[in-house]
Amino acid sequence: MRRILVTNDDGYRSEGIIALAEALRPLGAVTIVAPVLEASAICHALTLRRPLRLEPVADHVFAVDGTPTDCVNLAVARVFGGLPDLVVSGINKGWNLGDDLTYSGTVSGAFEGALLGIPAIAISLRATSGVYDFGPSGRVAASLAEVLLQRPLPARTFLNINLPHGEPKGIRVTVQAARNHVTSVGERRDPKGRPYYWIEEGEDAWQAHDRSDYQAVHDGYVSVTPLHPDLTAHQALAAVEELTLEGVVIE
Repeated sequence: MRRILVTNDDGYRSEGIIALAEALRPLGAVTIVAPVLEASAICHALTLRRPLRLEPVADHVFAVDGTPTDCVNLAVARVFGGLPDLVVSGINKGWNLGDDLTYSGTVSGAFEGALLGIPAIAISLRATSGVYDFGPSGRVAASLAEVLLQRPLPARTFLNINLPHGEPKGIRVTVQAARNHVTSVGERRDPKGRPYYWIEEGEDAWQAHDRSDYQAVHDGYVSVTPLHPDLTAHQALAAVEELTLEGVVIE
């Protein structure tokens, strides 16, 4: 039977991860290994300076006092004793689009799976102040998971999926959007008058691109973006070679 690892950055109690696990059960044996507490915007952090706890909390459900990346590694080493057939991270309460995915713990769960050579998916749903409907997200995740299990992507490639509210109009294969981002840092004062700070939502201006993930979800479509860990700017190699050959002296 196929073994499927489900993780997230919202914690093992999140409604999104429970809905995701349920949607994936027809495809194989599903095991949840997820953080004890919310670990949003923690990116690809790996815990190296303190011990980690892996606690069984229910049948095939484990809680880790660490990051999504920690969860994937502990799952592989101590829960599965080897590589699962698939890693799915989510369903996140809030989009992970464009440049924002570099901060995302949800995306990093799938990222770590790809680094380990496991087919992987990250899936996120538009944030809402009301009740979340995870039904469409679960169905999309299960459908794409089944396809990946049958026809794996090239090595070290994974999918970043984002959904709008309600029933999507369809699916678009997209590229990662870019935006002009200005971070806002708010200052407050504690009761003793000492300053403290909150990193807040900044000013965002998304760059226009007809095939971007941002445009797809705002048009009401599911966005499916293939990603890989290679951050090399291949188009800049020639320019950097010119710089280093002409301007750097090694003595």
